[in-house]
Amino acid sequence: MSDQKKGISRRRVLKTGLAGIVATGVAPTIITNAYGFTNEPTGSTVKFGFNVPQTGPYAAEGLDELRAQQLAVEHLNGIGDGGMLSTFSSKALKGNGVLGKQVDYVTGDTQTKSDAARAAARSMIEKDGVVMINGGSSSGVAVAVQGLCQEAGIIFMAGLTHSNDTTGKDRKANGFRHFFNAYMSGAALAPVLKTAYGTDRRAYHLTADYTWGWTQQASIQLFTEQIGWETVNNVLTPVGAGDFSSYIAPVLNSGADVLVLNHYGGDMINSLTQAVQFGLRDKQVNGKQFEIVVPLYSELMADGAGANIKGVYGSMNWNWQLSDAGTQAFVKSFGEKYGQPPSNSAQTCYAQVMLYADAVERAGSFNPCAVAEALEGFEFDGLGNGPTLYRAADHQCFKDVLVVKGKENPSNQYDTLEVVEITPRAQVEYAPNHEMFGGDEATLGACNPGA
Repeated sequence: MSDQKKGISRRRVLKTGLAGIVATGVAPTIITNAYGFTNEPTGSTVKFGFNVPQTGPYAAEGLDELRAQQLAVEHLNGIGDGGMLSTFSSKALKGNGVLGKQVDYVTGDTQTKSDAARAAARSMIEKDGVVMINGGSSSGVAVAVQGLCQEAGIIFMAGLTHSNDTTGKDRKANGFRHFFNAYMSGAALAPVLKTAYGTDRRAYHLTADYTWGWTQQASIQLFTEQIGWETVNNVLTPVGAGDFSSYIAPVLNSGADVLVLNHYGGDMINSLTQAVQFGLRDKQVNGKQFEIVVPLYSELMADGAGANIKGVYGSMNWNWQLSDAGTQAFVKSFGEKYGQPPSNSAQTCYAQVMLYADAVERAGSFNPCAVAEALEGFEFDGLGNGPTLYRAADHQCFKDVLVVKGKENPSNQYDTLEVVEITPRAQVEYAPNHEMFGGDEATLGACNPGA
């Protein structure tokens, strides 16, 4: 059955379901419209919603995401060099809009706050008429907005969200994630840390107190304890704390010889900088050189932390220095427009916009349930990181994962990180009902085309 016919078939099922509800005489709060879907475009344009942190501790990531989203719209509309359209294995997109409609967009500011993000997303859906929302640099935001999009009948193409929960216990049929997750970081990092630092280590964790930090810490603890490390302590820290000195001071007397910073964005820059200022990296503990690990890296964080990242290991979803054709095409296009290489958050949002538009073309419809079916089980290449699968069971992408470390002798301001290991996809895969992802109780539920 073609993707387009699958979408039509699902709409017929919804129509039958509506008739059954009407026959019972029970009036539901929201009645699904079997003949259409939320914000079905009728004119010559279609509108996307880009919801990113334009203020707050993750604002630098949000700005780069917005640059990439705007570039993606240009490429979809036939402006510029086309970027990854030429390397993407699917050839459904022609640079003439999407299903014959030119793409327009509106933006919102998540402020790295779930309530603000939901309010911005709701406004885009109800006032601006968007058919899809993309973006975000916080898993707390992603889970909140994904839930709203499920309720409203809109596709959510997640941006930078690394918590296991996004496609784990909080997975939704209307939500999709191209970015990797915390479990994958742990699976990729642990073997490299074992080689670099040995098996007899004692780790102290500082952890951002929300869904990403919790699952990141649990994942790193799981995999480092498998290689013989001991977890000394895990201390939760508020997002946007700014000053982490009161959290770092106790590390000195804890007996730990590794500090794991489960922080991101400005928080990671501040906590790493303060840890170095406390002299942690100059100390010998348990007869070993004290080390710091940053499980999730970005180029923007590396730039902000400066020389403090030298030799510090972490993981990434993608890096602009990869040599594949898709990466080279995107870096060239982004660099010519903005005068700098893209971050991995930018690449993720760009790829997600392209993947949504491509699914619409292949489905022959903007109906979110037809789009969802076109994405489920979709295998593709040419968007960086090699062959990739959008797994149908949880809407998580599976691809190679990068282990990086801060470069000792950077050649320019953008040459901050070096890729030390490309971890093959098979090493980071897991079952959809893995206990860290909600177990057997975690299900996508039904796609919602809206009311």
